[in-house]
Amino acid sequence: MNRKKRYHHSPKNRKRKFGRRPRVLKIKPGADAGLKKVFASIGVPDKKPFKPDPFQLKALSVIEGADCLVTVPTGAGKTWIAQQAMARIHEKGGRSWYASPLKALSNTKYGEFSEIFGGANVGILTGDRKENPDAPVIVGTTEILRNQLYDAMHKGVSLSTDLVILDEAHFLGDEDRGVVWEEIMIYLPVRIPLLLLSATIGNANIIAKWLSSIRLKECIVVEETKRPVPLYPLFFHPSGTLFPLIGRKSSGKSSLHKKVSDYVNSNPPPLLAPPHKLPPFGEIMGALNKYRLLPVIFFLKSRADCDHALDLCVDIPTLDENRRARRSKRIQELVSQSPHIARHRQLRHLEHLAVGSHHSGQLPAWKLVLETLMTEGLLDAVFATSTVAAGVNFPARTIVLLNSDRFNGRDFLPLSPTEFHQMTGRAGRRGMDHIGFAVTVPGKFMDIRLTAKLISSPPSDVASQIKINFSMALNLLLSHTPDQIKELLKKSFATYMIMEARKKRRARKSLEDEHKRLWQDFLHHLNFLKDTGYVTEQGALTADGIWASQLRVDQPLMIAQGFRLGIFPESDPALLAAVITLFVNERESDDTIEKMFKPKMLLATFHKVKTSMEPFAKQMTDQGFEVRPLFLRPAATIYAWATGQPWEKVLSVAKMEEGDLAMLILRTADNLRHIRALTRVFPEAAETSARSIELIMRYPVVIEHDI
Repeated sequence: MNRKKRYHHSPKNRKRKFGRRPRVLKIKPGADAGLKKVFASIGVPDKKPFKPDPFQLKALSVIEGADCLVTVPTGAGKTWIAQQAMARIHEKGGRSWYASPLKALSNTKYGEFSEIFGGANVGILTGDRKENPDAPVIVGTTEILRNQLYDAMHKGVSLSTDLVILDEAHFLGDEDRGVVWEEIMIYLPVRIPLLLLSATIGNANIIAKWLSSIRLKECIVVEETKRPVPLYPLFFHPSGTLFPLIGRKSSGKSSLHKKVSDYVNSNPPPLLAPPHKLPPFGEIMGALNKYRLLPVIFFLKSRADCDHALDLCVDIPTLDENRRARRSKRIQELVSQSPHIARHRQLRHLEHLAVGSHHSGQLPAWKLVLETLMTEGLLDAVFATSTVAAGVNFPARTIVLLNSDRFNGRDFLPLSPTEFHQMTGRAGRRGMDHIGFAVTVPGKFMDIRLTAKLISSPPSDVASQIKINFSMALNLLLSHTPDQIKELLKKSFATYMIMEARKKRRARKSLEDEHKRLWQDFLHHLNFLKDTGYVTEQGALTADGIWASQLRVDQPLMIAQGFRLGIFPESDPALLAAVITLFVNERESDDTIEKMFKPKMLLATFHKVKTSMEPFAKQMTDQGFEVRPLFLRPAATIYAWATGQPWEKVLSVAKMEEGDLAMLILRTADNLRHIRALTRVFPEAAETSARSIELIMRYPVVIEHDI
């Protein structure tokens, strides 16, 4: 974790550490007089019959004869467009495919669409769930849709659908998963209309032009920049006084409100809490409550901060005396079939203080309880990491930012306009609020000027994230020659962007030069596949290459090599699950484990696999390919779980948070599903992997979807 890139809210802070110590002020709720009119507008809009917005009607008109990219603010009503477009296809007897980036979001949409179209007409495909796969309306993850396109190309058939909807299409620019979105856009048959639903993106017209060029049909952008609920930015002074963040505009430019500017320029500025301490959230909530700014989502930098924040809360008085009773009753309903959740250490905060912590370190069942309560208006505050801004739908009246940077898994980097707008998109509930608020709270890692700038910043551009991996190479070789793949790669968004850039510089270079990097990377993978016997010298898949292509996982060659060497325990489901986890785990591990959790059979198998795989792993690393080290602890963890150890004991072996353990189990199950498909080549392993999945996919990892 690189903290050197983090910054204080003003460059002057570099000098302040040698000056006077800043004061920690006592919070006394107050508001600038200029906010009186703004706060007077707070309230619940009158119920009106639904009337589609012009952009929604335009999108429906466009998709009748062309591809369509809809780019609108979060919460503006993208799903309604999808519902109507699918309804039109359904009425004609056609089929629709709705793809989303998250399993949780897919589950939510599956429930919504089942109510609209009837359960018999809707299916879901997420890896974890496969229900009614031949239904006229399919909801699933983008990876499943991409894999179906691989299969269709291999069989020489067209995907059996009449409309594809890619939700959260701005994921095209996601560093880790954007390649899946781009592959779908490249492989999708032209006859199938493509409806892209996205948050606001800066270069929507460029993406549409690229799609028009590779699909040989027009892609029309439908854009809406106006938020459905207006956003008002506030500043929370350490004294407890709320100020407008932005002052009067001069020369067409936004500037900080004078009182906020005075605070930023003070030396040293007063603080809400001592250095390295969290602010008094209960008192902050009290101030927000005085001006009817609850419910609120606090965005914090870490999971630990989200959990610790709960202990800094106090009961917030509410005018509705029955609210706590209703919340308690609803909680009991939600956890009645979940004894593990009923014992959750944060249940007291949830029930008695109306506050909760939401982050990826928690079990899906617990997060679902929080999301349900927040959506139903039974919570006052949720403390969340920025990941909740994408893909989870529980907006609030107010969001509070305590950091102007975000940890991306490697470094702390300043918030991008897109990340900022995703967070502020949760402020203001359509149909429930006239206005939403984004509150900036000063602190060590809050750049107040940056936050003010982001309010009016245009959305970020989306860049291509396409990259070659072995799964992609094997699956393209299933249905294409290397020369055909070369032509296919010319359709990449990366190639298009380079071409456009060079056109602007009036450079006259051939298309061959434009996609040279991508093609060279493919050749690098191809040559390794030839050297290791997965591809012939002529560029066709060998028998091993054909079955290895079905391993659409992160490390297909490592798993394939294990089968080739015959070192996997193909008849022991618990042991097979433990071994496959070795190739799923991405965390470094301390392998000092209690003796009772590393039985001789597990140890012997682990050492056999690790030793046998070393030559192949070295061959890969020598050629510049990444190979993750193999650790015993993840295998011991999954083995303990697969052999029936209690959840609490398994957690003690794993030494990780519940949500991380659940994710490790889910990813292991996903890898096992691909092995289950190898019935023809490895029938015993395929049958055993099915039993492995049954052993590990159980409560509390698996939850009832009708909670």
